[in-house]
Amino acid sequence: MLETFPFYQYYLISIWVIYVFDLYLNYRQYRTFLSDKRPKEIVDIVDQDKFIKSQKYQHDKSLFGFASGAFEQIKTSLIWYFFVFPWVWNKCGVIAGNYGYNGYETIQTCIFMIINFIVEDLINLPFSLYNTFVIEEIHGFNKQTLKLYFVDKAKSYGLMLIIGLPLISLLIQVIKWGGDYFYIYVSIFLFTVQMIALTIYPVLIQPCFNKVVPLPEAPLRTAIEELAADERIQFPLSELYEIDGSKRSAHSNAYFYGFCKNKRIVLFDTLIEQNTKEEVVAVLAHELGHWKLNHTIWMLVLSQIQSFIIFFLFSQIINNVHLYRSFGFDTKPTMIGLMLFGNILTPFNQVLSFLMTANTRRFEFQADNFAVKLGFGPLLKNALIKLQKENLSAMNPDWLYSTFNYSHPPMIERLKGINNGIKRMD
Repeated sequence: MLETFPFYQYYLISIWVIYVFDLYLNYRQYRTFLSDKRPKEIVDIVDQDKFIKSQKYQHDKSLFGFASGAFEQIKTSLIWYFFVFPWVWNKCGVIAGNYGYNGYETIQTCIFMIINFIVEDLINLPFSLYNTFVIEEIHGFNKQTLKLYFVDKAKSYGLMLIIGLPLISLLIQVIKWGGDYFYIYVSIFLFTVQMIALTIYPVLIQPCFNKVVPLPEAPLRTAIEELAADERIQFPLSELYEIDGSKRSAHSNAYFYGFCKNKRIVLFDTLIEQNTKEEVVAVLAHELGHWKLNHTIWMLVLSQIQSFIIFFLFSQIINNVHLYRSFGFDTKPTMIGLMLFGNILTPFNQVLSFLMTANTRRFEFQADNFAVKLGFGPLLKNALIKLQKENLSAMNPDWLYSTFNYSHPPMIERLKGINNGIKRMD
């Protein structure tokens, strides 16, 4: 059946079906930003002025999303309709041959990836600039200069050359060396890479973009250390850092990383500035809840299972000549095969994304409840409300849009969950 399956037509039809459905969801969400009436659930916690500011910000982002999404959809369709990638691939072979590497698939793949990376980035540059220096600027979130913006881009290009291309080359070789059972070796390779990346990113890569310093000795640091040492948590905290997120944006965040007995917590300076000491600790109680409830491990295991299944299925189709010819390729390059396989998985990825989003939302409620049990319910509510206000997040999102797109439940739902947890405690 696979020898006659219309892969090409199936892909083009599927991306348009998905686009139309996403467009419908986005329109539903857009309509909620046209109202200046606060939902009754937030009347007592969000003033009218802040609500209007949030609505305007989300309205502008929504309109921008319509434009950029339509452009991306048309661009993708035209690229595949006119068989641009096969033409580029063949040109990359000519370039490799001119330098004495004719027939070297890995070299040709690297040239192909570099060209696509640069062209894609240049095509999307106007949208990126508009989003950063118009939308984010108008609404008071952008803090970076044009110079810093392009310095970041140069660093990203450098990381792509230094890290990205070697990893792609290694992946190709692992697939070739692995034979019929390459999916086993690829799964091991990707797991190893992921573990190394989780280790080196905060230490070597993050500092390329942000200044990361130890959190000063102060009441906040003491409170966080006491939280981590709480017998109900026993988080093996080894280091506490502060990162200058305000260098680029007024949005706030926090995360932790590390393995076994060597855990580190990183706080954005914007989170510290926008919240009281107690509220920051409440936010971290929620984050540590993810760790205590093994959410991070579950997500890691699920991602590994997903990766294994994908590469197993890829092993069943990697040598299918019809797949390559359907998209205009007259050879069977490994990385091209993986790209084409990704194309035909598009509808399944949408379903999987929905399931992962639903699971993540469930984890968020559980982490909130964990913080409530620690006694941080009221403070967590205050922090969530404040973060919602400061980030001008959508305060009345469409239920269907949020179901498919929000990895974190809407504020109203989270506040209800926290209130229910507090009542059970009482």
